[in-house]
Amino acid sequence: MPTSYDKGIVDDLHSTSLYFRLRRQHGFAASQSMFDGFKDQSGAFMENLSMDMKGMLSLYEASHFAFEGEESMNHARAFTTKCLESVTGHLQMEPQVTHTLELPLCQWMQRLEARWYIDYLHDKRGEINPALLEFAKLDFNMSMNVHQSELKELSGWWIDLGLARKLSFVRDRLVESFFCAAAILPELQFGNGRKALTKVAAMIITLDDLYDVYGLLDELELFTNVVERWDINAMEQLPENMKICALALENITNEIARDIMREEGWDALPYLRCEWVKLCKSFLVEARWHAKGQLPTLEEYLQNAWISSSGPVLLIYSFFLSRQKITPELIDCIIASPDIIRSASMVFRLCNDLVTGKAELERGDAPTSIHCYMHGAGVSEAMACEHIKKLIDLEWKAMNEQSFVLSPFSKEFNVICMNLARMSHCLYNHGDGIGSPGKRAADNVSSLLMEPVGSKKI
Repeated sequence: MPTSYDKGIVDDLHSTSLYFRLRRQHGFAASQSMFDGFKDQSGAFMENLSMDMKGMLSLYEASHFAFEGEESMNHARAFTTKCLESVTGHLQMEPQVTHTLELPLCQWMQRLEARWYIDYLHDKRGEINPALLEFAKLDFNMSMNVHQSELKELSGWWIDLGLARKLSFVRDRLVESFFCAAAILPELQFGNGRKALTKVAAMIITLDDLYDVYGLLDELELFTNVVERWDINAMEQLPENMKICALALENITNEIARDIMREEGWDALPYLRCEWVKLCKSFLVEARWHAKGQLPTLEEYLQNAWISSSGPVLLIYSFFLSRQKITPELIDCIIASPDIIRSASMVFRLCNDLVTGKAELERGDAPTSIHCYMHGAGVSEAMACEHIKKLIDLEWKAMNEQSFVLSPFSKEFNVICMNLARMSHCLYNHGDGIGSPGKRAADNVSSLLMEPVGSKKI
């Protein structure tokens, strides 16, 4: 039965779209049929709706909460995209339209979206509640101060650890690692979790460089075997640089596991070790492909790629670091890699492939999804990229739908998984934000961590 509120918004596109989006965003049922009143007799959206720019923006945002197979929402996205891309006569809303087309609201990192909106509203004081804007600025700057304090502490840890100093092949990416951690666990109460997750991300980058840049295949086979055994004595057979990596991995994992035991009363060590073993094995699969000149099918690649993205490692750590209500049954479920972890991790991998694929192809590195699809389907790079974008969209639709499936996991953990996917878009939307950070990546880091609100205008 429609509520009185349903009846009150049925003729207003903005309100209907907002209602649909908010219900789906928070796990409440919302049917795509509520947009039927905005269609003509042929089932297409009415052309005169394109004059309602506020409604177009809201419908565009709502369309990104679609489930797979919802053709009405697919049509809504195509219709609104076409309208918004031609918005040359609406200069007042042009910054908002450009920002929305860059990434929809659901795919922006929460704090970056908040920062953009605060900056956007800075010169529009007459259109909003000024007290609310000031509170938003205060909240953002307080959060930034907390992040800066955490990053300062981590900088000391990173210098003392000395991986970037001892190992010439390792990228020095502590700030980017913290950026990722802050994206996945943005709530201020998770400060210890953010610091731990930063250490995990820095270790992932180190291992990625070890497998991609430094190690020979026989050495990597040995290293993977040592990680699988998790025996400090076995490290003695490794080359010196690999020994440094293995020891750092063990120390970081043991340290975080001790903290989880102290704070939550759970021995997470076996589960954390298991995820590192899976990650190293997936890295080794890619190293073998590269060393032997093998090009897997897209299906073979994807079966390994969601693990080698490192998404499962980041999310399993986040599970233990975000004060979830832990039970043995819940741990069994999460170690089995539920669909939402797979989908978020796949988005992470495919977003990376879209920006690194061409460079890796030119260097002759391990294959990416783009190479695999180009070869298997016999298509151009541009067509392969479009196919990968469609796969990313399908994973988002799957995550949208998984929010409605009866699950042992909390809504908060589902949000954490989606935060990983959001981080992927913000990290790779304008280039490789980890491998070779450009100006846009630097601007994002500055907006989140360095430059207080009020010090610049949009």
